[in-house]
Amino acid sequence: MSDEINHDRRRFVGAAATTVAAAQFGVIAPAVANTRASKKVVRDVNGRSEAAGMDATVVLVHGAWADGSSWAHVIALLQSEGLKTMAAPIPLTSLSDDVAALERALERTDGPVVLVAHAYAGAVIGAVTQDRVRSLVFISALSPDEGETVAQIFYRDKPSPEAPKLTPDSHGLLWMPNDRFGAAWCQHARPEQAALLAAIQRPIAVAAIQEKAPKAAWKAKPSWYLVAEEDRMINPATQLFLARRMGAQVRSEKVDHASPITAPKLVAEMIREAVTPARPDAAQHG
Repeated sequence: MSDEINHDRRRFVGAAATTVAAAQFGVIAPAVANTRASKKVVRDVNGRSEAAGMDATVVLVHGAWADGSSWAHVIALLQSEGLKTMAAPIPLTSLSDDVAALERALERTDGPVVLVAHAYAGAVIGAVTQDRVRSLVFISALSPDEGETVAQIFYRDKPSPEAPKLTPDSHGLLWMPNDRFGAAWCQHARPEQAALLAAIQRPIAVAAIQEKAPKAAWKAKPSWYLVAEEDRMINPATQLFLARRMGAQVRSEKVDHASPITAPKLVAEMIREAVTPARPDAAQHG
């Protein structure tokens, strides 16, 4: 692993610190890396630093209007370091359906697991309570507490003017307008990439964002949270509130909503922090 990555990791470890009315969260599919992410301090809100260990399997869960390929660049980076990695497909039909799909995917793994969620999928990984799940990573993700819905927490703060108003079709499914996809979801991607992502999008059911969440796993498991400061779908203020509420280790960066696609190196760094055991000298470099 490069000296630069190790340096960033030492700075990170131990350092301090919604619906989309009918759906304006979630996210996309592959594009190219954007290296505009700034380097900022990470805060450990409550001092938790438990890590899963290098034998863990990283399981990545996509958000709305996307599929597992939205993690392509992140997967490549993690696998290049020998980390076991897989993307778990979810149907985006209801929160219960999506949790069940993730649990089926976990049956294909052995040993400890680190769950990583983007956007809507934060509600999904937060509902998994398996003992093998050692830590959780939220990438600009929605994380309802018990009894809350994704829709409720999305509207905690005012949405961006760039977030389109969505109306379900006759089947109760929400689609992103093609002409708004790039500006709202991945403004750091090239126009042709955004157009491709819009063309291959998968809809999310209204039922998924209206179902009440069960007991939250983040109350008992170490968590990490990436706040996307330039997110035009989930208000960054909402993200920070959710991160602090769960007591996560927080990193705030100037990235867009689609950071797994447009800033994969940054996202991979966040995941490594949840996977790699803290070194004895970590506190001295935080």
